[in-house]
Amino acid sequence: MFSGSIVALLTPMDSSGEVDYTSLKKLVDFHVDAGTDAIVAVGTTGESATVTVEEHIKIVLKTLEFADGRIPVIAGTGANATHEAITFSKMFAGSGIAGCLSVVPYYNKPSQEGLYQHYKAISESSELPQILYNVPGRTVADMLPETVARLSEFDNIVGLKDATGDMSRVKLHRELCGEDFVLLSGDDMTGLDFIAEGGHGVVSVVNNIAAADMAQMMKLALAGQMDQARVINERLMPLHKELFVEANPIPVKWAAHQMKLIDNGTLRLPLTELDNTFQPTVMQALTQAGMV
Repeated sequence: MFSGSIVALLTPMDSSGEVDYTSLKKLVDFHVDAGTDAIVAVGTTGESATVTVEEHIKIVLKTLEFADGRIPVIAGTGANATHEAITFSKMFAGSGIAGCLSVVPYYNKPSQEGLYQHYKAISESSELPQILYNVPGRTVADMLPETVARLSEFDNIVGLKDATGDMSRVKLHRELCGEDFVLLSGDDMTGLDFIAEGGHGVVSVVNNIAAADMAQMMKLALAGQMDQARVINERLMPLHKELFVEANPIPVKWAAHQMKLIDNGTLRLPLTELDNTFQPTVMQALTQAGMV
């Protein structure tokens, strides 16, 4: 369940900014039909920073309900306060989620020892599988491979989502953490290369709109058919690039609305709709990738 094509699912909202659960169900069904291997609910792409705690919990639980056992659901449970991350993990105990994805604490810039103690406390407070999430481009703090290795010694810390784009870390993490430790890319642009270096899968933004292609590409790559996987990846490359012309999830939410996957492209402030300057660029990328 922690391998292959995993979608960092966006959170659809109506024109007033309220969570649109009808569109959320459509998205879950879309990914089941497309062969997506798992869903991450309320991660960065799901606007975890701007939904309330009550909404956060409800979105995860409704995603579980809509999935109805057809696809594993991983809950985003990260926070920059350790006690809050622990609370999220405890809230989902016994819910049926496959595991938790916990981002490196943002803004407060913890040391490596602080990161270790943060995740140690989470691990000791929950029996759920925990996946570490390192994305220094957003959090500033960078969890180094040596710290990941220390944390991999906890039985329920089972993997890492690495969004650094640094391919040299894949082999290093494998050497330090062992063969059973799950390595997932969090960077669409380098995701296929990550698999080629020994990774297990990709937690993807692009998967929100190119779900069937991403699923097929990951299936081929993990089967060792890299040449065929690269053909798909090359076609999707405009999306890997242009869906990040503004902060995620601004472009992908606009694209999903254009493709009628969701009924509205509303985001929560301080994020705003994709700037008019970039809309033709994203539409061209959708066209080149065969999405429209």
